[in-house]
Amino acid sequence: MKRLLSLWLVCGVVTLPVGAQSYPTKPVRLLVPFPAGGGTDILSRALAQKLADKMGQSVVVENRPGAGGTIGAEAGAKAAPDGYTLLLTTSSTHSIGPAINPRIPYNVETDFTPIVYVANSPQIILVPVNSRAKTLREFIDYARQNPGRLNYASSGNGTISNLATEVFKAQSGTFLVHIPYRGTGLSITDLVSGKVDVLFDSLVSGMPHVKDGKLRALAVTSPKRSALAPEMPTVAELLPGFESVTWFGIYGPRGLPADIVARVNQAVNAALADSDLKDRFARLGAEPTGGTPEAFAATVKAESAKWKKIIAERKITSN
Repeated sequence: MKRLLSLWLVCGVVTLPVGAQSYPTKPVRLLVPFPAGGGTDILSRALAQKLADKMGQSVVVENRPGAGGTIGAEAGAKAAPDGYTLLLTTSSTHSIGPAINPRIPYNVETDFTPIVYVANSPQIILVPVNSRAKTLREFIDYARQNPGRLNYASSGNGTISNLATEVFKAQSGTFLVHIPYRGTGLSITDLVSGKVDVLFDSLVSGMPHVKDGKLRALAVTSPKRSALAPEMPTVAELLPGFESVTWFGIYGPRGLPADIVARVNQAVNAALADSDLKDRFARLGAEPTGGTPEAFAATVKAESAKWKKIIAERKITSN
């Protein structure tokens, strides 16, 4: 992936049109459809700082949480197509949301302009430090013996934290009561205090709480162990085939001029190639991706098909 990104940066640089060369002439808003403190917010702020350097203008992160990311995503879709309002979004709003809620107020394929695939990150299974479960096996065994006694938090109905946990329940034969929040960052206090029993959180936002000793991590949801925590087992080691990875990407509204798309895409790819940002992403548990708008659109399409199949098979609803 890193080699492909480097080759793309070397071979893909072209002379941009005059309009793109003058853009931006004022600060750019980067909408984040989740609350401050969550994984998407943390990653977006790290990116915004470097992106500002590459674009020569401030990039201001603006949180628009609510409805599982739908409110912020809709705001991004309805923004003026001038490049001064961009949307950093995730699997929840653009792969899962449309598959689980046919009444979602935007169409991923027609209401947005894909710009760049920013990064991906597995989730991490978190429990309170006073949880009786020291391992994932112990958690599953206790949950099986006590159906309905344990609960789990999510960033809202139909979000990836919700769906990943529901798939986990189905594959592990457990029953956990769902408590939706407006973002996983808002559930951390209740998880630390023990009011919530488990959370499938992004590695980006979850790992710092583990390092601080506030929470215990049981496993990661990637197919292979994470380089950030190689001692931590994967869910797939107990439940073969289990996988849940969050993607992060930048969209513009429909009708965003091609020269501005190219300008932002080039700036983000340059930021992702920066060694400091790579290190910051690694500490957050995210792997930079980058690439072309077309490659990003293809990734989202494939992810959407995967989650649509899971939602249908598990009869998962947004209610």
